[in-house]
Amino acid sequence: MRARVTLAVVAALAVLAAAGCSGDSSPLPGQPSESAAPAPANPAAPVDTSCNPRASLRPAGALPAPGRMPAGSYMAVIQKRGRLVLGTSQDTLLFSSRNPFSGKVEGFDVDMGRQIAAAIFGDPNKIQIKVIAYDKRVSSAVDGSVDLVADTMTANCARWKDVNFSSIYYEAGQKVLVSSASAARSIEDLGGKKVCAAKGSTSFDNIGKVAAKPIPVARPGFGDCLVAFQQNEVDAISTDDTILIGLAAQDPYAKVVGPRYTEEPYGMAMSNAHPEFTRFVNAVLAKNRANGTWKSTYERWLGGAAPQPPVAQYRD
Repeated sequence: MRARVTLAVVAALAVLAAAGCSGDSSPLPGQPSESAAPAPANPAAPVDTSCNPRASLRPAGALPAPGRMPAGSYMAVIQKRGRLVLGTSQDTLLFSSRNPFSGKVEGFDVDMGRQIAAAIFGDPNKIQIKVIAYDKRVSSAVDGSVDLVADTMTANCARWKDVNFSSIYYEAGQKVLVSSASAARSIEDLGGKKVCAAKGSTSFDNIGKVAAKPIPVARPGFGDCLVAFQQNEVDAISTDDTILIGLAAQDPYAKVVGPRYTEEPYGMAMSNAHPEFTRFVNAVLAKNRANGTWKSTYERWLGGAAPQPPVAQYRD
């Protein structure tokens, strides 16, 4: 029985379960929200293949010196404000989670944001971290409540219609977490079983597209999914393998199984009203791929020898 976790751990996870994974299927401001709990009754919509979601806007020449952002640019607006506002989660272990000792949100995604702040100000600490829900990532970028979203977020064509994405900074793929006693070897072995994912994530959408017909169950965040799993309310959790590794590290009675059944290229999202900011972010990413910053960030948070970073692709 999985409900072995202590009440203290359950309570802690419940507090942390506010935000986090792959691409966002959330409505924009003014559009109705979908219910979080039930699985969709209708077949999942086909994947939008109208673009190359990995291709972003090409950097426009050399980076300006920190503290000297071009007049009239969105970077100058951020510089005048005195901080970059980063939207992310607080429960995605290794990528963006709250350190229980310092209280700070930290991880690979957070460092991606800090590197943009460093390029604008010369100081990576000139950043305000705003915790946002999975289903608010697109709308937060659109309405300007954050400058940048770095939140294990999949770049896809549907999202490109609403926001700009940076070039891809991490490659992930969706797998499934099950009980260590389970015989399941992939998502296809979970037909008719309840599989949890975060509301507003492409992970939730992808579960509904599996031929074996597992039952998608939505929760506000993956911390909530882990609690539901440990309390036997769901049979499995499915999301990006990077996130599942962090969840499995918190439960000795869980394991990650199966091959990846999706591709999840992560990009940072921002308003499409400021294309110069997208080009600036991509220039920072290009510099950091070349000078070893991406490699050292990977090894700091994810461990082991870093692979080659994703090769940037551009649409112009």
